[in-house]
Amino acid sequence: MPPEDSRGATLIPDQRRELLVTLLREHTVLSVQQLTELLDVSHMTVRRDIAALERQGRAVSVPGGVRIAGQLHQEPSLADKSTMDTPAKLAIAELAATFLHDDTTVYLDAGTTCQALIPHLVRRRGMTVVTNDFTAAATLMATPEVEVIHTGGRVEPANRSAVGGLAAATLGQLALDIAFVSTSSWDLRHGVTTPSAAKVEVKRAAMAGTARTVLVGGSAKYGSFGMYRVAELEDFDAIVTDAGLPTTARDALAAKDIDTLVAELPTPPADSP
Repeated sequence: MPPEDSRGATLIPDQRRELLVTLLREHTVLSVQQLTELLDVSHMTVRRDIAALERQGRAVSVPGGVRIAGQLHQEPSLADKSTMDTPAKLAIAELAATFLHDDTTVYLDAGTTCQALIPHLVRRRGMTVVTNDFTAAATLMATPEVEVIHTGGRVEPANRSAVGGLAAATLGQLALDIAFVSTSSWDLRHGVTTPSAAKVEVKRAAMAGTARTVLVGGSAKYGSFGMYRVAELEDFDAIVTDAGLPTTARDALAAKDIDTLVAELPTPPADSP
């Protein structure tokens, strides 16, 4: 049984679903009955949570229960990502921001976790931000003190980003101080992967053209994998994730001497609905 302050009855739906995913990482498959007991909620609530996680590609229904998703065949859209794992993304961004310094050229990969770094970036002086993310570029344009370079390239509407060879070619002409690379799927066995071939060369070009590479990877994405490999985890100078990462995964990363920084998540108040 989870600790009392982690029981489903004390959590809002998004937090409860994150706990459900954590339980699935530990057990792979759980029945609806087991989840009603572990989360202290009704069968109907568990089934709604399973349906929501299925839409996000993070779990798969099986007769009488649910299993953790393995291979990721398609990334969620930006609209879906914007509602997922928000506390974890904010915590990761705050910790990742400790790598920032004034007068730095920074690459921000596409995605909502990297977008969460923007408030920390604009507090710095003399910053140049290179990004393939249209939302990030539009947000940063409101801050004249920050020089913004968009990579250009083929537009991927669902994620409002540029991908493919043109974006990679732009990055090949630049010298970056630090690159923050996002991911939809990562683990020790497969490294950083993606279901989109067009994203691979952009991420690799950013990694090749920077002095330091930091992976920002939420714990909710750990344990899944896409068809196309971007890099091994050892290729990153550091990984910033959140406290939802299972202890077994943390120990495995430490055994490989992979520098992993874990952001603590805010504790939900005891009287949360």
